[in-house]
Order: sequence, then C-alpha cells, then structure tokens
Amino acid sequence: MAVRVSADASSSQTLDPGLYIVATPIGNLGDITLRAVDVLRRCDGVACEDTRVTGKLMKHLGLSKPLWRYNDHSEHRDRERLVSSMRERAIALVSDAGTPLVSDPGYRLVNDCRAEGIPVTVIPGACALIAGLTLSGLPNDRFLFAGFLPSKDKARRDALAEVADIDATIIFYETAPRLIKSLIAIGEVLPEREIAVARELTKLHEELRRGLPHGLVAWFEKHPPKGEIVLLIGPPVEMHSSQADIEALLWEALDTLKPSQAAAQVARATGEDRKALYARALEMRRE
Repeated sequence: MAVRVSADASSSQTLDPGLYIVATPIGNLGDITLRAVDVLRRCDGVACEDTRVTGKLMKHLGLSKPLWRYNDHSEHRDRERLVSSMRERAIALVSDAGTPLVSDPGYRLVNDCRAEGIPVTVIPGACALIAGLTLSGLPNDRFLFAGFLPSKDKARRDALAEVADIDATIIFYETAPRLIKSLIAIGEVLPEREIAVARELTKLHEELRRGLPHGLVAWFEKHPPKGEIVLLIGPPVEMHSSQADIEALLWEALDTLKPSQAAAQVARATGEDRKALYARALEMRRE
C-alpha cells in the first residue's frame, strides 16, 4: 500500500536549486525519514542508480518525479548535464538503498557541484554499515569502513593483510555468493579475530551471526546465506580478552562446533588453556 504523508504549508514551498543527497531505506521502507519524503516531494527530479528500484520507492510514497540514471557507468557529460540543471532546479540524489556516496560514485557529482558553486544539502538516514556495526556488539569507538573485498583470492588476502594491524573494527560490504570465500580468507589471514555477519538488515529475516572465522564458515556452508551482507572484523584480540569476552567466544563457537573443536578454536584465538576451555565448554553444554 502506498504511503502518503500529508503536506503542510512548508512542504508546498519550492526547494532552492541545488543538489540534495537523500538517504533511502536499506530494507524496511518504513525507515525513510519525513524530511527525505518532503524533499522527494518538492524536488524537480531524482538522480538514481536504477530507475526501476527508485521508481518502486516513489510509487510506495505516492510520488511521481522525473528519474535520471546516475551510476558507475555514467559518463562525464552525464554529470555535466546534471550539474548544469542544478543551477535552476532542485535535484535529489539517491542510491538503490541507504546513504548515497557510500560505495557509489556520487562523490564526483558532489565535487563538481562544489567546484561550480552549487549548494549541496544532505538529508541523512539509513546506512547499512552503521546498522551492522550497532547490531554486531563489536567495539565501535573506532572503526574503519573498507568497502567491498576484492573478488580474486590473492587480492582479497592482500586487502585483509593491509588492515590486520589496525586497532579498530573493520567493516566490509559483501555479497552472499562470496561470503564463504571471504570468511575462509579471514580465517587464513586473521584466524584469531572475532567476526560478525549481518545480513538482510531491517528486513523480515534480519540475522546477526558472530564468532570466529572457521566456525562461521561451517555455519554458512550448512545454511547458505542470502541477501546483502555487512561483514565486520573485530579489533586485535588483546583489545577484548576479558573473561566475559572469552566466554562469549566459546558460546558462539558452540553454536556450530563440538566442545573439543570450540575449545581448540577459542584457545588459538585467545591464548587460553585448551583443556580449561574444553572443561568449561562441557559445562556450558549442560547448562
């Protein structure tokens, strides 16, 4: 059913010419902000990655505006035409889901607007990497968003090695078909690091699984993932080696592994005594 937000006096006013960066929902359409709806209602047109995807959102909101494709394949002259149009028109920039400019080419459009003295306004909202970080429970006082991991095995391992010594939670976007390969690579390069896999964020089947790489590989081999994924790598072990964190790692490992396997995995990751961990794992199974 289409969503229609009643207009007030302010929403009937014309927007000033310029670029409006509008965040859209990452899954649940109810997550769009009132301000985003207002800008989409009052703008003169929408630049978007895929007109079919944005068209569905506009229909859901009960809105109709000219839609212009702007994505990785857009040429320089397409950007020039958009920038030129913003001298007299208010243009909204959206991505297929979430906040524009996060892993998409929108920054070039913003740079061109600023170079030409065209006003740029941001309308914040949903962002998958922030949603995944907050849901994961991993340390969030310092984090690094690193985009997508490379698709080639060696390049993927090299990219992981580059961030190995960063004392922060590392965040990647990933696709379901490549998730297991990425988890295997993390297990080879960063076997002791705690991992969180957030998928289908804000949707009906939202899922967060957390553990060490090999345990997560075993889980997703039995339960092939679907949907868009945020892949998070916790900071180096010494930053979260309290007894409570060690027990949490053991609980997570027991989701997919036998007590002996879980104990061995957590021992490798934390340096704790394997026999003591095995005894605790048996206790936890009986609890």
